[in-house]
Amino acid sequence: MSASRRTFTKEFKDDLCQEVINDSKPVVEVAKSYGVGAESLRRWLIKYRETHAGTQAVATSAEATRLKALEKENQELRAEVQFLKKASAYFAREQR
Repeated sequence: MSASRRTFTKEFKDDLCQEVINDSKPVVEVAKSYGVGAESLRRWLIKYRETHAGTQAVATSAEATRLKALEKENQELRAEVQFLKKASAYFAREQR
């Protein structure tokens, strides 16, 4: 017995892709809530991004400034984590 293949409209696929992109929801969560396979949604998302690549809104200067600040903070935090890893390894080695 073979299972029948379900078909979905382009609007349905686009709505799910927009939900993933706009609401920053995980693909698995959206797929599960609509009863769709996660891999199917991932493929739809790839195609959606390819076809709608030029239609995304350009970031405003305020958003760009905030993004730059967050990237700098992220870089600083990564450097701190690396330092703390080295320090903890040093002290762990010294206590033996």
